[in-house]
Amino acid sequence: MNIHPSSQDVQRRASRRERGSILVIVLWVAIGLVSIALYFANSMNYELTASDNRVQGTAADQAIEGGARYVAFVLENFATNGAVPQNTQFKCAAVPVGDAKFWLIGRDPGADNPTDPYFGLVDEGGKLNLNYVSTNVLQYLPNMTIDFANAIMDWRGTNGIVSLNYASLGYADKNAPFETVDELKLVYGADSSLLAGEDLNRNGVLDKNEQDLNGNGQLDPGLFEYVTVYTREPNFHSDGSSLTNVNTASRSQVRSLLQDAGISTSYLDQLIATNANARPYKGLFGFALRCKNAGMASSDFAGLVNNITTKTNTYLRNRVNVNTAGADVLTALLMGLNVDESTAESAAQNLVTYRQQNPDLLSSVAWVIDALGNTSPAVTALAGGDYITTHSFQFTADIAAVGAYGRGYRRVKFIFDVSDGTPKILYRQDLSRLGWALGDKVRQSLLANNSTP
Repeated sequence: MNIHPSSQDVQRRASRRERGSILVIVLWVAIGLVSIALYFANSMNYELTASDNRVQGTAADQAIEGGARYVAFVLENFATNGAVPQNTQFKCAAVPVGDAKFWLIGRDPGADNPTDPYFGLVDEGGKLNLNYVSTNVLQYLPNMTIDFANAIMDWRGTNGIVSLNYASLGYADKNAPFETVDELKLVYGADSSLLAGEDLNRNGVLDKNEQDLNGNGQLDPGLFEYVTVYTREPNFHSDGSSLTNVNTASRSQVRSLLQDAGISTSYLDQLIATNANARPYKGLFGFALRCKNAGMASSDFAGLVNNITTKTNTYLRNRVNVNTAGADVLTALLMGLNVDESTAESAAQNLVTYRQQNPDLLSSVAWVIDALGNTSPAVTALAGGDYITTHSFQFTADIAAVGAYGRGYRRVKFIFDVSDGTPKILYRQDLSRLGWALGDKVRQSLLANNSTP
């Protein structure tokens, strides 16, 4: 017997199916709405993080501007009369500006192979000036070639020293002085291995992400580390009055110089004599050697040095600060003066060692004679011209900054000049593109001290 469902049963079943379909639709709609809510929540979280990063980046930018003003204050107070400020005189690391902090990336004068960045100012006076250095000196810098040294001379020269095909590069050579060190990138034959060497982020250490190309276990920087275009030393007193030129000074003027410095006038005849070993002196170091040969103590010469000159130029631009120049620069300078490589390297290292051991005896170039001896070939070579000084008036402030929680990293390099008495910014360059340059210790410190918000 067939049993047919009643119409009520059919309706109930249809109603249940309809309610089930609606439930499924509602569930799908709910899932969709939840997904959309999660998507927008996640997007807002990313936007919040991005917004916070932008805020911290702005804070880091402002910290760098504050850092530049801070450096100007430091130079105005500690870089008087050609003095080089020491990083013990001011704060160089993790300097707070609001919630942000900044560091001054420098170079450690006492470390042969630093593994962590050093913080302080960089003395431009300890480098070779691209617009005045000769090929003879340039070619002896590390990782340098005679071809590229000639190309540098050709770029700044006006008479085409060598024949180079700049047309293939799409521009002409300049035939005028360098305006910035980065202009080296335009010189024919330039590449990163020549200019930056292994120090791709230019912080003075071999970071983990940088290759030790020659496998010697230490950083081998490029030409950027050794040259500058900014050295300018005033050849007058800080108040604008003239220095006494010992090449043309009268007997009474030299006598007054000695008396004012509390030095015996018994040296007078030897200092103003005109012969192969005396006037005219080719540079201040030659005069220092004459004084030392006459028996004058270096401390006495230091009382004279800030009041005398051997030049008539308003500014002197080609001297190297022997108090801050690295051994590589000193070696190249001496070899360029025809001192043999072994003697030059030994003399350069002796100078670096002497100044590390005698930081209070470096007030004048006379200390070089004390370190090497009156008859040293290096001393004789340096006395043949006006090559060295103990004064500097241009400094690099390589400022890196982060905002709160270590976010918003920024880095800007400033070149400051104090040769006119008041600190001025000659040049600024954003180096943020080179990546993190503060080393692992700073990174770990930031991570340890700053949890995410």
